[in-house]
Amino acid sequence: MSAVPPSRPKVLMVSPMPDWDLAPMREAYELIDLPAGGLGGLATTADITALVTSGGRGAEAALIEALPALELIAVYGVGYDRVDLEAAARCNVAVTTTPDVLTADVADMALALTLALARRIVDGDAFVRSGAWPNGAMPLTGNVAGCKVGIVGLGRIGEAIARRFAGFDTKIGYWNRSPKPSSSWQAFPTPAALSAWADILVVAVAGGGDTVGLVDAATITALGRDGLLVNISRGTTVDEAALIAALESGAIAGAGLDVFRDEPTIDPRFSRLGNVVLSPHQGSATVATRRAMGALVRTNLAAHFAGKALPTAVLSRHS
Repeated sequence: MSAVPPSRPKVLMVSPMPDWDLAPMREAYELIDLPAGGLGGLATTADITALVTSGGRGAEAALIEALPALELIAVYGVGYDRVDLEAAARCNVAVTTTPDVLTADVADMALALTLALARRIVDGDAFVRSGAWPNGAMPLTGNVAGCKVGIVGLGRIGEAIARRFAGFDTKIGYWNRSPKPSSSWQAFPTPAALSAWADILVVAVAGGGDTVGLVDAATITALGRDGLLVNISRGTTVDEAALIAALESGAIAGAGLDVFRDEPTIDPRFSRLGNVVLSPHQGSATVATRRAMGALVRTNLAAHFAGKALPTAVLSRHS
Protein backbone atom coordinates (compact mmCIF):
# COMPACT_ATOMS: atom_id res chain seq x y z
CA MET A 1 0.00 0.00 0.00
CA SER A 2 1.43 3.40 -0.97
CA ALA A 3 2.02 5.94 1.76
CA VAL A 4 -0.40 8.85 2.04
CA PRO A 5 1.46 12.07 1.24
CA PRO A 6 1.52 14.55 4.13
CA SER A 7 -0.93 17.40 3.83
CA ARG A 8 0.55 20.82 3.04
CA PRO A 9 -0.13 23.81 5.29
CA LYS A 10 -2.94 25.99 4.01
CA VAL A 11 -1.99 29.60 3.33
CA LEU A 12 -4.58 32.28 2.60
CA MET A 13 -3.45 34.74 -0.07
CA VAL A 14 -5.12 38.04 0.77
CA SER A 15 -3.03 40.05 -1.72
CA PRO A 16 -1.56 39.03 -5.09
CA MET A 17 2.09 38.15 -5.52
CA PRO A 18 4.19 37.62 -8.68
CA ASP A 19 4.34 34.19 -10.29
CA TRP A 20 8.03 33.88 -9.38
CA ASP A 21 6.90 33.75 -5.73
CA LEU A 22 3.72 31.76 -6.21
CA ALA A 23 5.39 28.88 -8.05
CA PRO A 24 7.71 27.83 -5.19
CA MET A 25 5.00 28.56 -2.63
CA ARG A 26 2.58 26.20 -4.36
CA GLU A 27 5.14 23.42 -4.04
CA ALA A 28 5.30 23.84 -0.27
CA TYR A 29 1.79 24.99 0.63
CA GLU A 30 -1.82 24.82 -0.42
CA LEU A 31 -2.50 28.40 -1.48
CA ILE A 32 -6.04 29.68 -1.12
CA ASP A 33 -7.02 32.97 -2.72
CA LEU A 34 -9.32 35.19 -0.67
CA PRO A 35 -12.60 35.38 -2.65
CA ALA A 36 -13.83 38.78 -3.76
CA GLY A 37 -16.79 38.41 -1.42
CA GLY A 38 -14.65 37.55 1.58
CA LEU A 39 -14.21 34.41 3.66
CA GLY A 40 -17.85 33.45 3.14
CA GLY A 41 -16.87 32.22 -0.30
CA LEU A 42 -14.63 29.49 1.15
CA ALA A 43 -15.85 26.01 2.03
CA THR A 44 -13.97 26.13 5.33
CA THR A 45 -11.51 28.35 7.17
CA ALA A 46 -10.84 25.97 10.04
CA ASP A 47 -7.43 24.76 8.88
CA ILE A 48 -5.87 27.93 7.42
CA THR A 49 -2.70 28.45 9.44
CA ALA A 50 -0.97 31.33 7.64
CA LEU A 51 -1.99 34.45 5.79
CA VAL A 52 -0.02 36.51 3.26
CA THR A 53 -1.01 40.12 2.73
CA SER A 54 0.47 43.39 1.49
CA GLY A 55 1.32 46.41 3.59
CA GLY A 56 -1.44 48.36 1.87
CA ARG A 57 -4.11 45.69 2.42
CA GLY A 58 -3.11 44.51 5.88
CA ALA A 59 -5.33 42.28 8.01
CA GLU A 60 -8.19 43.64 10.07
CA ALA A 61 -9.45 42.18 13.35
CA ALA A 62 -12.50 40.57 11.75
CA LEU A 63 -10.34 38.66 9.29
CA ILE A 64 -7.89 37.52 11.96
CA GLU A 65 -10.64 36.43 14.34
CA ALA A 66 -12.46 34.50 11.60
CA LEU A 67 -9.47 32.17 11.12
CA PRO A 68 -9.35 29.98 14.26
CA ALA A 69 -6.17 28.08 13.30
CA LEU A 70 -4.23 31.14 12.12
CA GLU A 71 -0.65 31.27 13.42
CA LEU A 72 1.18 33.68 11.10
CA ILE A 73 0.52 36.84 9.10
CA ALA A 74 3.33 37.43 6.61
CA VAL A 75 3.28 40.97 5.23
CA TYR A 76 4.66 41.50 1.74
CA GLY A 77 5.99 44.98 2.55
CA VAL A 78 7.66 46.92 5.32
CA GLY A 79 4.56 48.68 6.68
CA TYR A 80 2.24 46.89 9.09
CA ASP A 81 0.02 49.78 10.14
CA ARG A 82 -2.98 48.10 8.49
CA VAL A 83 -2.49 44.88 10.44
CA ASP A 84 -4.48 44.88 13.67
CA LEU A 85 -1.64 43.97 16.02
CA GLU A 86 -3.90 43.94 19.05
CA ALA A 87 -6.15 41.34 17.43
CA ALA A 88 -3.12 39.35 16.30
CA ALA A 89 -1.68 39.32 19.82
CA ARG A 90 -5.04 38.40 21.32
CA CYS A 91 -5.35 35.48 18.88
CA ASN A 92 -1.70 34.43 19.36
CA VAL A 93 -0.77 35.16 15.74
CA ALA A 94 2.77 36.13 14.75
CA VAL A 95 3.36 38.98 12.25
CA THR A 96 6.34 39.40 9.93
CA THR A 97 7.31 42.05 7.39
CA THR A 98 10.01 42.52 4.74
CA PRO A 99 12.27 45.32 6.06
CA ASP A 100 15.63 46.47 4.70
CA VAL A 101 15.31 44.85 1.27
CA LEU A 102 13.20 47.76 -0.01
CA THR A 103 15.00 50.61 1.75
CA ALA A 104 17.23 51.59 -1.16
CA ASP A 105 14.46 51.69 -3.76
CA VAL A 106 12.11 53.75 -1.58
CA ALA A 107 14.92 56.19 -0.83
CA ASP A 108 15.68 56.41 -4.55
CA MET A 109 12.01 57.22 -5.19
CA ALA A 110 12.14 60.10 -2.71
CA LEU A 111 15.10 61.56 -4.56
CA ALA A 112 13.52 60.92 -7.97
CA LEU A 113 10.29 62.67 -7.00
CA THR A 114 12.24 65.63 -5.63
CA LEU A 115 14.31 66.02 -8.79
CA ALA A 116 11.27 65.56 -11.03
CA LEU A 117 9.41 68.21 -9.05
CA ALA A 118 12.21 70.77 -8.68
CA ARG A 119 13.51 70.43 -12.24
CA ARG A 120 10.01 69.95 -13.75
CA ILE A 121 11.02 66.78 -15.58
CA VAL A 122 7.44 65.78 -16.40
CA ASP A 123 6.67 69.25 -17.75
CA GLY A 124 9.87 69.20 -19.80
CA ASP A 125 8.95 65.88 -21.37
CA ALA A 126 5.53 67.22 -22.33
CA PHE A 127 7.11 70.44 -23.62
CA VAL A 128 9.40 68.56 -26.02
CA ARG A 129 6.70 66.15 -27.17
CA SER A 130 4.29 68.99 -27.87
CA GLY A 131 6.59 70.57 -30.43
CA ALA A 132 6.69 73.84 -28.49
CA TRP A 133 10.47 73.94 -28.09
CA PRO A 134 11.25 75.57 -31.50
CA ASN A 135 9.02 78.46 -30.46
CA GLY A 136 11.03 79.30 -27.36
CA ALA A 137 12.69 77.89 -24.29
CA MET A 138 10.81 76.30 -21.42
CA PRO A 139 10.61 78.46 -18.25
CA LEU A 140 13.43 78.15 -15.74
CA THR A 141 13.08 75.61 -12.93
CA GLY A 142 14.17 75.24 -9.33
CA ASN A 143 17.19 73.32 -8.07
CA VAL A 144 18.12 70.79 -5.38
CA ALA A 145 21.86 71.26 -4.85
CA GLY A 146 22.59 73.43 -1.83
CA CYS A 147 19.02 73.31 -0.50
CA LYS A 148 17.99 72.54 3.07
CA VAL A 149 16.29 69.13 3.20
CA GLY A 150 14.15 68.21 6.19
CA ILE A 151 13.29 64.56 6.76
CA VAL A 152 10.32 63.61 8.89
CA GLY A 153 11.19 60.19 10.32
CA LEU A 154 14.83 59.14 10.51
CA GLY A 155 14.40 55.37 10.46
CA ARG A 156 16.07 53.00 7.99
CA ILE A 157 14.46 54.67 4.98
CA GLY A 158 14.84 58.21 6.33
CA GLU A 159 18.56 57.70 6.91
CA ALA A 160 18.98 56.28 3.39
CA ILE A 161 17.19 59.34 1.99
CA ALA A 162 19.44 61.66 3.98
CA ARG A 163 22.58 59.95 2.66
CA ARG A 164 21.37 60.38 -0.92
CA PHE A 165 20.57 64.06 -0.48
CA ALA A 166 23.91 64.64 1.23
CA GLY A 167 25.51 63.75 -2.09
CA PHE A 168 23.85 66.83 -3.57
CA ASP A 169 25.67 69.14 -1.15
CA THR A 170 22.45 69.83 0.73
CA LYS A 171 22.04 70.65 4.40
CA ILE A 172 20.17 67.87 6.23
CA GLY A 173 17.78 68.31 9.15
CA TYR A 174 15.34 65.86 10.68
CA TRP A 175 12.58 65.20 13.17
CA ASN A 176 12.21 61.76 14.70
CA ARG A 177 10.00 60.37 17.46
CA SER A 178 13.04 58.84 19.18
CA PRO A 179 16.30 60.78 19.64
CA LYS A 180 19.17 59.98 17.29
CA PRO A 181 22.19 61.14 19.33
CA SER A 182 24.61 59.38 16.98
CA SER A 183 23.40 61.35 13.97
CA SER A 184 25.48 64.25 12.70
CA TRP A 185 22.45 65.85 11.08
CA GLN A 186 20.55 68.69 12.73
CA ALA A 187 17.59 67.62 14.87
CA PHE A 188 14.41 69.70 15.28
CA PRO A 189 11.88 69.49 18.12
CA THR A 190 8.75 69.31 15.93
CA PRO A 191 7.85 68.63 12.30
CA ALA A 192 6.63 72.24 12.03
CA ALA A 193 9.99 73.61 13.24
CA LEU A 194 11.77 71.38 10.74
CA SER A 195 9.46 72.53 7.95
CA ALA A 196 10.05 76.21 8.73
CA TRP A 197 13.80 75.61 8.33
CA ALA A 198 13.64 73.41 5.22
CA ASP A 199 13.35 74.15 1.52
CA ILE A 200 12.30 70.55 0.84
CA LEU A 201 10.36 68.43 3.35
CA VAL A 202 10.49 64.64 2.82
CA VAL A 203 8.01 62.54 4.81
CA ALA A 204 9.44 59.11 5.64
CA VAL A 205 7.81 58.39 8.99
CA ALA A 206 6.13 55.02 9.58
CA GLY A 207 2.36 54.79 9.23
CA GLY A 208 0.01 54.02 12.09
CA GLY A 209 -2.45 55.66 14.41
CA ASP A 210 0.10 57.88 16.11
CA THR A 211 1.29 59.44 12.84
CA VAL A 212 -2.08 60.13 11.20
CA GLY A 213 -2.04 63.79 10.14
CA LEU A 214 1.41 64.28 11.69
CA VAL A 215 2.29 66.67 8.87
CA ASP A 216 -0.59 69.04 9.50
CA ALA A 217 -1.67 72.35 7.98
CA ALA A 218 0.75 74.38 10.11
CA THR A 219 3.67 72.12 9.15
CA ILE A 220 2.78 72.29 5.46
CA THR A 221 2.41 76.07 5.29
CA ALA A 222 5.60 76.55 7.34
CA LEU A 223 7.50 75.41 4.23
CA GLY A 224 6.67 78.70 2.56
CA ARG A 225 5.81 79.65 -1.01
CA ASP A 226 9.02 78.19 -2.46
CA GLY A 227 8.90 74.98 -0.43
CA LEU A 228 8.45 71.45 -1.79
CA LEU A 229 6.88 68.50 0.03
CA VAL A 230 7.63 64.87 -0.88
CA ASN A 231 5.78 61.92 0.68
CA ILE A 232 6.94 58.31 0.30
CA SER A 233 5.60 57.06 3.66
CA ARG A 234 1.83 56.59 3.95
CA GLY A 235 -0.98 58.80 2.67
CA THR A 236 -2.32 59.07 6.22
CA THR A 237 0.77 60.83 7.57
CA VAL A 238 -0.01 64.09 5.74
CA ASP A 239 -3.20 66.11 6.18
CA GLU A 240 -4.29 65.69 2.56
CA ALA A 241 -7.00 68.37 2.61
CA ALA A 242 -4.52 70.89 4.00
CA LEU A 243 -1.94 69.86 1.41
CA ILE A 244 -4.35 70.34 -1.47
CA ALA A 245 -5.40 73.73 -0.10
CA ALA A 246 -1.75 74.81 0.15
CA LEU A 247 -1.03 73.65 -3.39
CA GLU A 248 -4.12 75.36 -4.80
CA SER A 249 -3.40 78.66 -3.03
CA GLY A 250 0.32 78.68 -3.74
CA ALA A 251 1.17 78.53 -0.03
CA ILE A 252 3.82 75.99 -1.07
CA ALA A 253 5.42 75.55 -4.49
CA GLY A 254 4.69 71.88 -5.11
CA ALA A 255 4.50 68.28 -3.95
CA GLY A 256 5.84 64.92 -5.11
CA LEU A 257 3.60 62.10 -3.92
CA ASP A 258 3.97 58.33 -4.09
CA VAL A 259 1.24 57.65 -1.52
CA PHE A 260 -2.31 58.89 -0.98
CA ARG A 261 -4.88 58.65 1.75
CA ASP A 262 -7.47 56.61 -0.16
CA GLU A 263 -5.27 55.02 -2.82
CA PRO A 264 -5.75 53.76 -5.44
CA THR A 265 -8.74 56.14 -5.61
CA ILE A 266 -7.16 59.54 -5.10
CA ASP A 267 -8.73 62.93 -4.57
CA PRO A 268 -9.54 64.19 -8.12
CA ARG A 269 -8.22 67.64 -7.25
CA PHE A 270 -4.66 66.30 -7.43
CA SER A 271 -5.12 65.57 -11.14
CA ARG A 272 -6.03 69.19 -11.83
CA LEU A 273 -2.93 70.62 -10.16
CA GLY A 274 0.06 71.59 -12.26
CA ASN A 275 2.48 71.78 -9.34
CA VAL A 276 2.48 68.10 -8.36
CA VAL A 277 4.23 64.94 -9.51
CA LEU A 278 2.07 61.90 -8.85
CA SER A 279 3.28 58.30 -8.60
CA PRO A 280 1.08 55.18 -8.00
CA HIS A 281 2.85 53.90 -4.85
CA GLN A 282 5.92 52.67 -6.74
CA GLY A 283 8.54 53.14 -4.04
CA SER A 284 9.51 49.47 -3.81
CA ALA A 285 8.20 48.48 -7.24
CA THR A 286 11.35 47.26 -8.93
CA VAL A 287 11.92 43.69 -10.09
CA ALA A 288 14.96 43.21 -7.86
CA THR A 289 13.28 44.51 -4.73
CA ARG A 290 10.00 42.69 -5.25
CA ARG A 291 11.94 39.45 -5.74
CA ALA A 292 13.80 40.10 -2.49
CA MET A 293 10.56 40.92 -0.67
CA GLY A 294 8.90 37.73 -1.91
CA ALA A 295 11.93 35.67 -0.91
CA LEU A 296 11.73 37.10 2.61
CA VAL A 297 8.02 36.28 2.85
CA ARG A 298 8.83 32.69 1.85
CA THR A 299 11.70 32.54 4.33
CA ASN A 300 9.39 33.61 7.15
CA LEU A 301 6.77 31.05 6.13
CA ALA A 302 9.36 28.28 5.97
CA ALA A 303 10.83 29.23 9.35
CA HIS A 304 7.40 29.24 10.96
CA PHE A 305 6.37 25.83 9.67
CA ALA A 306 9.78 24.42 10.61
CA GLY A 307 9.36 25.68 14.17
CA LYS A 308 12.30 28.07 13.87
CA ALA A 309 12.68 31.70 14.90
CA LEU A 310 11.09 34.15 12.48
CA PRO A 311 13.77 36.27 10.72
CA THR A 312 11.80 39.52 10.63
CA ALA A 313 9.04 39.31 13.22
CA VAL A 314 7.28 42.42 14.48
CA LEU A 315 5.05 40.26 16.69
CA SER A 316 5.86 36.76 17.92
CA ARG A 317 3.56 34.06 19.25
CA HIS A 318 3.59 33.33 22.95
CA SER A 319 4.13 29.74 24.04
